[in-house]
Amino acid sequence: MWPSMRRWFKQILGTGAPLFRRREVGASRFLEGRFKDPQGTAHFGLLRRHIELGYRLYLPSGSSPRDSLPLLVMLHGCTQDPLSFAAGARMNALAEESRCAVLYPEQSRRSNPQRCWNWFEPASLEGQGEAALIARLIEQVTVRRPIDPRRVYVIGMSAGGAMACILAVRHSRHFAACVIHSGLMYGAANSPLQAIEAMRSGPSPAAIEEARRLVHKADQAAVTVPTLVIHGDHDTRVNPVNADRIIEQLKARAQILNPIAEAMLASKERRIDSAGRSYRQQDYTQQGRLVLRKVVVEGLGHAWSGGDARYEFNDTQGPDASRLILEFVMQFEREVGVIAATRTG
Repeated sequence: MWPSMRRWFKQILGTGAPLFRRREVGASRFLEGRFKDPQGTAHFGLLRRHIELGYRLYLPSGSSPRDSLPLLVMLHGCTQDPLSFAAGARMNALAEESRCAVLYPEQSRRSNPQRCWNWFEPASLEGQGEAALIARLIEQVTVRRPIDPRRVYVIGMSAGGAMACILAVRHSRHFAACVIHSGLMYGAANSPLQAIEAMRSGPSPAAIEEARRLVHKADQAAVTVPTLVIHGDHDTRVNPVNADRIIEQLKARAQILNPIAEAMLASKERRIDSAGRSYRQQDYTQQGRLVLRKVVVEGLGHAWSGGDARYEFNDTQGPDASRLILEFVMQFEREVGVIAATRTG
């Protein structure tokens, strides 16, 4: 049927040119864009404007509309932007090797003077606000670009890590895995003042209890998102105790979502020597599946481990967090069920 239709179109158009031209295989692209949220508006006096979110999107060389690429969603920390975050973490180079697309949403100075994601705002904690805006950006990019919706991974540093945790809790159906580098648990604070205190000393007992209430209240369709937590044990900006609180919260959440499942099992902590600093790793499994992994890097402050130190909040010494992240997330793809399936083959 197709050859006859092709000939018919040629006759109608009066040309022997190919109906569709094959796109030439080209170099990688680092695109700049703005997402105008069709569901959100802000009021400025008598004017109503669409809420916008800037972003950068990396597409590996040779990618075409026929591809089905994994998507890494990278949420920067305070004072960073997509360009500095991409350069510091060096994630685009690894994405080129692994044939991944990388999306870098950009916080605006209008929304936060320090470019911090507002992870402590009640609207985001309810899954609305900035969390919903980022989720809708991801939806649009997944539909319009050659992305495999089963392999979308959310990754964040510091304030971006806290926002990644919110997305994994409130918009869990979007993600096959999550990574929180030097971040905080969902609901660690609900005001700027509480946020500062949680960063300094960890979430208060009252905040932990309120977060537990919010987790119970979350969407009934929520699923467990396998999560990697990375933190430096010399972090003086975000206390390393926050890594423990994240693990405790996500363990409890997995049990809430699947109360009949077997209890989560913790492996023995392993101390691993890398080319730079040593790190301690502990895995948590449920019904034979990896659900959580905690990596504590010895001697690391508030910085991306193995990053380019020419950019703020990066430390050149290993381990290479970006490689650890890819090794972790690429095991998983999203499925209908309680925990994202581990990929085979």
